Amino acid sequence: MSHHHGGGADRAFERPSARPAGVRPLGAPGQVAVDYEHRVDFERLRRYRLGRAQAALEASGCGAFLLFDFYNIRYTTQTWIGGALGDKMIRYALLLPGREPILWDFGSAVRHHQLYSDWMPRENHRPGFLGFRGAVAPDGGADLMKDAVTEIRGILAEAGLADAPLGLDIVEPPFLFELERQGIRIADAQQPMLDARVIKSVDEIMLLNQAAAMVDGVYQDIVDALRPGVRENEIVALANKRLYEYGSDQVEAVNAISGERCNPHPHNFTDRIIRPGDQAFFDIIHSYNGYRTCYYRTFGVGWATPSQRDAYAQAREWMDAALDALRPGVGSDEVAAVLPRAQEFGFDNELAAFGLQFAHGLGLGLHERPIISRLNSMKDPVELQAGMVFAMETYCPASDGTSAARIEEEVVVTDYGIEVLTRFPAQDLFVANPY
Repeated sequence: MSHHHGGGADRAFERPSARPAGVRPLGAPGQVAVDYEHRVDFERLRRYRLGRAQAALEASGCGAFLLFDFYNIRYTTQTWIGGALGDKMIRYALLLPGREPILWDFGSAVRHHQLYSDWMPRENHRPGFLGFRGAVAPDGGADLMKDAVTEIRGILAEAGLADAPLGLDIVEPPFLFELERQGIRIADAQQPMLDARVIKSVDEIMLLNQAAAMVDGVYQDIVDALRPGVRENEIVALANKRLYEYGSDQVEAVNAISGERCNPHPHNFTDRIIRPGDQAFFDIIHSYNGYRTCYYRTFGVGWATPSQRDAYAQAREWMDAALDALRPGVGSDEVAAVLPRAQEFGFDNELAAFGLQFAHGLGLGLHERPIISRLNSMKDPVELQAGMVFAMETYCPASDGTSAARIEEEVVVTDYGIEVLTRFPAQDLFVANPY
């Protein structure tokens, strides 16, 4: 197998670091707990997340939070069940001041939580079901939503919180209507919960780094397989297989985009056969112990044209300008200002170009805070803080009208600057299996 490339890929991790002498780089240790190294401390992780959520509740003016967002539920209750139920709106958790959360969960998962998630009292794990997003009609004979709201209202009254606003993150309209019918005042819990989740602990950063290391390895497998005749969907299958072998708990998406499909960016994959001279880019989105990656890389297949190399060099220049702007205390508007305007890469306005030159937070969710772009950051800037983790993305269409370059780097903001978690070579256009 040839691992040659189009030059310069060995410089991919050459960015000068502002790391002070004696400060170790962020680690991605082995995944199994051992007695001879400090690795992820899950008990510390659980305490940190619940503490952040409780502080957010206290500062919000709400009496309690009722959480349906799968990631907010995991953040507060430290529980997880299969992703197939993640969008069904049947799991919900009630966060009360100074108490362990109460979780209503699906079927036999409740009994499993009682046995294995015993950091919450046994009685705080309760069966719940609201109808699979309307598959059981909310006005049917089961009265599922009415009974659920009545139970929640009783818990709030017992805690002396009946008259305080109840914070909600996301909700089905019939459930919202039932809350209002029973006289419960509603406030927004998603904003304080996202604020709570924005600063990552040492354990969260380690999990994010381990997740990125898994994708580093998958990109080597992709480079080895990226030859004319392979189909986009076969690369997707390869990535899924390797990630689950590494221990991924959810491969959320793999984009595989090649040839004439690169411009405009379709954000998907097909069964297209990859051809000699194609430019191809991939995005690997998965989670390890809940913590996600969003990790693009672009390759030439067999060879690369001057037009493709020029597009890649421009995408890299935009990326390096953004990375150079990142440090604690900087406003997100200052970072967005170094990104190209929509018109510079062929779009009429920032809304039409959104998602191509921007940054988004990474954590339990794929799109957390901060969101940095010309669309939103100029009007509502936020200050970058140590502990923020996000993915910075750039995109440049090529002058040939079909090719394009896409680069993404995952970044941790530290007290001394930034650390880049994504290590597969990306400084120059990497040509896989060159002729």
